[in-house]
Amino acid sequence: MSIRRKTIAEARFPKIPEFQELANVWGSDASLLILSFVWRGYDLLRQDVLDHVDASEVDEDLERSVTQLLEPRVRRSMTGDEPFDVQHGPYEHETRQPPPAQPPEYDLAFVLRANPRVMWPLEAKLVRTPGGVARYVQEITDNFLTCRYAPFSREGAMLGYVLSADTSSVFGNIARSVPCELEGVLDFADRAHRTSHHTRAVPAGKAYPQSFTCHHLLMLLNDSSAGSRRSKVSAGKGKKREKAAQRPKPIPLPKSCQAP
Repeated sequence: MSIRRKTIAEARFPKIPEFQELANVWGSDASLLILSFVWRGYDLLRQDVLDHVDASEVDEDLERSVTQLLEPRVRRSMTGDEPFDVQHGPYEHETRQPPPAQPPEYDLAFVLRANPRVMWPLEAKLVRTPGGVARYVQEITDNFLTCRYAPFSREGAMLGYVLSADTSSVFGNIARSVPCELEGVLDFADRAHRTSHHTRAVPAGKAYPQSFTCHHLLMLLNDSSAGSRRSKVSAGKGKKREKAAQRPKPIPLPKSCQAP
């Protein structure tokens, strides 16, 4: 029978009485700061990538690709002086099963520098239609609410990569499916950002936080106004090419007159 052995992080940062106090660093103020970095990273992603493509035409690995592109832009939004860093794809060894099972892996997580076993996780799911929330909801019910995810954090987040601008319908379907009540967040009133509050099923013998707040961030990948801008840019480039084709080609300079 396989048994769990100690990881290097568990050896360096063993469970001690002060450990839960360390985990309480993730207060509401820290969470708001973390989420502000995530939204700023999304703004950069829109500017750098999303406004230049039609995400609805992308079928290959869209969910992972967006998350991979988002992570460095979230880091770019940070000062570097925070007591945490952001990582793409870190493992949650605390709730792992014995080998050969693999530990849970987060899409993104903010990792406490003083103790990397403490993570504030974010899971991302592609939501192609307002009603296509099954996978999104399953991450909440099967992982966050069972303490498989975020065992040492009182908060975490779901990122919904949406292709429909009808975010109200997406939120409504999430609320009915979990089920839960979704509340707005004053600090992100201009964003598609809601929270839900839950009582988790804490495994026997564990002192994980029972009360849990899940943040729901819906990030639009395909903006019709951006598509309109792309069409105008393409049309403009087409006209420039036509004009260029009508102009006579310049006569090349003799080699003796060219700059060395």
